[in-house]
Order: sequence, then structure tokens, then C-alpha cells
Amino acid sequence: MTNILVTGATGRMGQMLIGHIVAHPTARLTGALERAGSPRLGEMAGPGTDVRITDDMAAALHGADVVIDFTAPAASVALARHAADVGVAHIIGTTGFSEDDLAAIAAAGQRNTIVRAGNMSLGVNLLVQLTRKVAAALDEEYDIEVIEAHHRHKVDAPSGTALMLGEAAAEGRGVALADVSDRGRDGITGARERGRIGFAAIRGGDIIGEHDVLFAADGERITLRHVASDRAVFARGAIRAALWSVGKPHGEYSMIDVLGL
Repeated sequence: MTNILVTGATGRMGQMLIGHIVAHPTARLTGALERAGSPRLGEMAGPGTDVRITDDMAAALHGADVVIDFTAPAASVALARHAADVGVAHIIGTTGFSEDDLAAIAAAGQRNTIVRAGNMSLGVNLLVQLTRKVAAALDEEYDIEVIEAHHRHKVDAPSGTALMLGEAAAEGRGVALADVSDRGRDGITGARERGRIGFAAIRGGDIIGEHDVLFAADGERITLRHVASDRAVFARGAIRAALWSVGKPHGEYSMIDVLGL
């Protein structure tokens, strides 16, 4: 059995993860971590478990083999340091990191096993691979646009998945995304610049996650698309990453590594 701590335990993903861990044949929920002041501290983490929700990070990490983390950038960075201190592998599904945040996580990965991904689903990671291949095959006559849609509560844009797709397209083209990224258009922007990778973000309702990569040229368009209709795909992927991570050498990995793609 792999002992798993879930942080952000009362959130949508936290509760989904807890339910799937409780039902999993080779995973055991050993901790449920929440922010200080949460009204649910001390409650049971979910049906079928006797684990109580706590804000004590040290106590929650004790006895865990791995922690699954879908929270916020500051919380994930702090947890990365603490998890590395005690040797608990860290699965990060949080998005919206700054460059400084990513540097701090990379430093923690030098002394711990970390799997970080903007999206944990198998389908999205296949889409990343396809995007890289198509971008490599098509020249700059094909404009690339990444269009993503999420629920009204999502706080970062573009989504972590959209950025994964943009990075894959840039890698396929042999360029750095930072040099060719267009994050927003408003007003008189002028004609689209050749070779740029554009992003558009839609927020509304309860959309779980939709991502399109559009390759548009004169006379034809190619669209690669992924639609998530159930958050369970992310929970299953995160648990798969958690089980995979135990015993792996220190370093920062992606879901591409986990899935063997």
C-alpha cells in the first residue's frame, strides 16, 4: 500500500482525490491537510476513512509516502520545501506559478521526487505530444492558437494546460514560447505577426476543461481538441503519478514520464 496525503482536502479536487484513494486497492489515505482557519478542521476527510482534516503540515506529512497537491502557488512552494525536508514525494497539479515559484520547486526537486503537471489526464498528455509533432511538421504558414475554457472560479489564465500546449507547439517549432507568445488582444492590435502562438481564455459556468490547438493557414484549418467532462480523469492521473513516484530518484518529472510517452 502507498500512503498518500491530500492537501487542499476540502476543495473540489481534494474531495475527488480522497474518494478515489479510499476506493483504490493499493493506495491508503493517511492525511488530509487544509489551510489554517478552515471551518472543516477536525472533521473526517470523507466517507470510508477515519482520517481527520488538519492544518498541521508536519503531522500530516508524518507517515505519508507521497503528497498530492492541487492548491495555490504559495502553498505548493511551501509544501515542496517541507516535503523535501522529510522525503515525501510531491505530486503537484497546481497551476499559475511565477518563474520564482518554479525555481523554488526545481530546487526542492534536487532533494526530492516531484511530479509537476499542468494537467494529469492521459488524454491531455497525448494532446501535448500530438501538438509538438504537428507544430514540427507545419511551417509558419500555419498560425497557432491555443483556446481554453474553464469554470467561472478558475483564478489563473491561460490555464496550466494551455501553457503546456503552447510550450509543446513552441518546442515543435524550435523556438522559446516566451519569445512568440501572444496572451491577449484588445483594441487596434494590427495584423497577426507571423510565427506567433496566440492564447485565448474563456471563463464561465461549470466548464471543467476544454482545450483546442488550432493550426490555421490559407485554405485549411487543423484543430486538435480535448474535452474533460469529469474531474475524475485528473484524480486518476494524480493517483497514478503518486504510485509511480515512490522510490524514483530525486528530480522533477512530468506526466509524460509517468505515462511512458
